[in-house]
Amino acid sequence: MPLKRMDNVGIVVDDLDETIDFFRELGLELEGRAAIEGEWAGRVTGLGDQHVEIAMMRTPDGHSRLELSRFLRPPAVADHRNAPVNALGYLRVMFTLDEIDETLERLRKRGAQLVGEVVDYQDTYRLCYIRGPGGLLIGLAQELG
Repeated sequence: MPLKRMDNVGIVVDDLDETIDFFRELGLELEGRAAIEGEWAGRVTGLGDQHVEIAMMRTPDGHSRLELSRFLRPPAVADHRNAPVNALGYLRVMFTLDEIDETLERLRKRGAQLVGEVVDYQDTYRLCYIRGPGGLLIGLAQELG
């Protein structure tokens, strides 16, 4: 059976409202919010008795989503937000946008910090990494030409 699509990427956050506002500023749309709890949810995740607040954020084209989760019960147990870009495991989400400098200016007002510098890659892309809310690593790309 062929794969149909990637549904979403999940990110655990400590401040759901701040993170929603940040990704809205980036250009994602809030698709919905919900509380997830109950016996069925604990069976899926293996965490047992859990209570999680989630927000689903959608890209403007409607094809990609981020599921932002804030765990109330049980609490988050590990923190990988300060891992360098060569750390093992899932690391960052990359977004393509129209104008990187203007976007960086807007996101800096929401606390974003440039990790390295904005660079041109083979006259094809301008690229950079930023740290967003709670230290999340986010990649930004602007197509050139």
